[in-house]
Amino acid sequence: MVAEDPNTSGDELDGERNLTLPGVENGDTEMDICASDSPPSPQAAQEEPRKWKFAVVFLCFYGFMASIKPGEPFITPYLLSMEKNFTREQVTNEITPVLTYSYMVVLVPPVLVIQGLSQVVIWLLLLLGTSLLQMQLMEFFYGITMACRVAYSSYIFSLVTPVLYQRVAGYSRSSVLLGVFTSSVLGQLCLSLGNITFYTLSTISLGFVSFGLLLALCLPWPKRSLFFNRSQEKAAKAETDKINPHKSSESKWKDSAIVQMLLELKHVVMVPNLRLWSLWWIFNSTGYYLVLFYVHILWNKVYPAKENKNVYNGGVEAASTLLSALTSFIAGYAKIRWNVWGELVIAVITALQAGLLLLMGTTNNIWVCYVAYVLFRAFYQFLVPIATFQIASSLTKELCALVFGINTFLGTILKSTISFIFSDKKGLGLDVHKQFLVYFIYFTLLTVVYFISAAVVIIRHFRNQPDRRDGANEMSTELTPVAASPETEPLSNGKSVLKS
Repeated sequence: MVAEDPNTSGDELDGERNLTLPGVENGDTEMDICASDSPPSPQAAQEEPRKWKFAVVFLCFYGFMASIKPGEPFITPYLLSMEKNFTREQVTNEITPVLTYSYMVVLVPPVLVIQGLSQVVIWLLLLLGTSLLQMQLMEFFYGITMACRVAYSSYIFSLVTPVLYQRVAGYSRSSVLLGVFTSSVLGQLCLSLGNITFYTLSTISLGFVSFGLLLALCLPWPKRSLFFNRSQEKAAKAETDKINPHKSSESKWKDSAIVQMLLELKHVVMVPNLRLWSLWWIFNSTGYYLVLFYVHILWNKVYPAKENKNVYNGGVEAASTLLSALTSFIAGYAKIRWNVWGELVIAVITALQAGLLLLMGTTNNIWVCYVAYVLFRAFYQFLVPIATFQIASSLTKELCALVFGINTFLGTILKSTISFIFSDKKGLGLDVHKQFLVYFIYFTLLTVVYFISAAVVIIRHFRNQPDRRDGANEMSTELTPVAASPETEPLSNGKSVLKS
């Protein structure tokens, strides 16, 4: 079982709103797409904070409390302890793989109440369950909670106008991050200083998630849809439908927002920058989460602590959360010409991650394993905001969410495939050390591909650049949108993307 990672997964939408997309600053095309409401009057603008502040504060409080699960970093040691008495092979090859598969079969709407109910069920099964099937069911519900985490990111934006997206994104991200850190520290202190049992720690977690479920039931109802907030457009279209109903029925499916966004995807795959970072999101995120799913089992095998107070999973997760947040912050100030050096940066970081995986898979020193894991997470989190920006800067918010959704779905298919082949008992059923060697080979192959791609891009760039001094002044070095050029083509939403 992996501790909740606040910097990814459901935070794709958070990262998306933390960015200023092209055209939004002047309130033109993209603003109209995301919110069709007429501009508020001065009086309405003054009253706006009163309407959304309480809802946002309450939702951030929910995000904080829902992240307080001090027993989460210790679920794997609990399953392997004398209290539950499952073998390492059962946890590795029969219980944990269900977590990956549950992404594929969970097709429920991402509702916060469903997430809250699932969290309560998880801890009830962990406390009361004794059979292998019950633990597999626990992992299934854990998959539901992870699939529904995107609801928190999208829900908070449905409460406010698009002008406030950037501000509330910072609030929501900070609240979840603080919650995960507090949860990890609390769990570690309870075990190391309080000398309590895993059962008691799980009972405390059940109390917190039950309180989180009560908060979810009290959440305010959203007033706007995140993706389909086009009331004026719908009203105008309704009048047109009355005048010409036959034409409306024939073209209704073509004019739907989903169909229009799907048609835009053909432009997305033609843009090299979007293509690169989408592939990074799919392949590197797959390896990242597989490591997170199995690293606690690896720690238990490297150092099977005989006393609960010597299990430091919570402290390591807290340290990795802080360092990941720091690297994500630093990434926002990285001055790199990403269209030229992006592949090379990805290749170097992926190579470093491959080395850390080899170290984790071969070392017998638990502290070396801890440090390697913290650095592994930090390297990944450094690229997350960069990838988010590179994808979001050329797309509308609706299309951006669709691209992130497709990337996540494809990554889930890849995760499930790798888990079935190497981890599942029905496949090869490798032990955890051999699995980490597989992950090392996986990241090594990605490194080779990225280095080859980087060489091609860099050589092509300098060959096609007649005047390097002029070209150096044209390209952006920070996380800012690429300026329009003659080599761009417009999307139907009024934006421009680079031709491949």
